[in-house]
Amino acid sequence: MQDTRNIRMLTRYTAWANDRLLKALGQLPPGEVTAPRATSFGNMIRTLNHAYVVDLIWQAHLEGRPHGFTSRNTDATPTLAQLQEQQQGLDGWYIRYADGLTAPTQSEIVHFNFVDGGKGAMTRGDMLLHIVNHKTFHRGYVADMMYQVPARPPSMDLPVFLRDAAPDLS
Repeated sequence: MQDTRNIRMLTRYTAWANDRLLKALGQLPPGEVTAPRATSFGNMIRTLNHAYVVDLIWQAHLEGRPHGFTSRNTDATPTLAQLQEQQQGLDGWYIRYADGLTAPTQSEIVHFNFVDGGKGAMTRGDMLLHIVNHKTFHRGYVADMMYQVPARPPSMDLPVFLRDAAPDLS
């Protein structure tokens, strides 16, 4: 049951860290979240939109349905407010999904197709761990871009979440 507890905690951590970062981005001077940056997605908002799209793709895999994406980002970029609202809703879905996992369902293997067409198979628990890790990776990119503004990113470390915001999941 420790694994299930950790997955539940990590989905909550992700929602907390996403919320902190998105609120901090809202405090930046106008235009900074869309300003061109030396990064693979071009700017802060497109980087976070990529993470959101990937969340949608893995949600579809977990639900056993097609996701409809042919790319890991969208042509149109949402506003920061739109992305924040959409990400909060999806973070809530992941928390509820993790809360519904049992040890047997967490170990269940799900077969899926990657966006590039390749075949994949992972356990539900490993899929959730990937989702958490993927967003942590891209929040780090955005935190680095904030230093380029210059602005200080919020603390989004797991120990800070455990100290300040983690619910008792025992």
